[in-house]
Amino acid sequence: MAAAPTDDSASDDSVGGQLRRLRREHRDLDDEIARLHGDRVGEELAIKRMKKRKLQLKDAIARLESSLIPDEPA
Repeated sequence: MAAAPTDDSASDDSVGGQLRRLRREHRDLDDEIARLHGDRVGEELAIKRMKKRKLQLKDAIARLESSLIPDEPA
């Protein structure tokens, strides 16, 4: 009998794993945007791109969280 994987690769395929990955990326982008705000010279476009990606991640997180909530019968 094969042993279960000990890394997080199997759990990253689940909705919970996807949520963790998206939240981590969202948090990392937030940190990077804050850092770039201090280095304003020539970084405006990079900041705009990261903010757009953050919004996409926020939407993806909300959709996944919504999918975890069971539908109530009418």
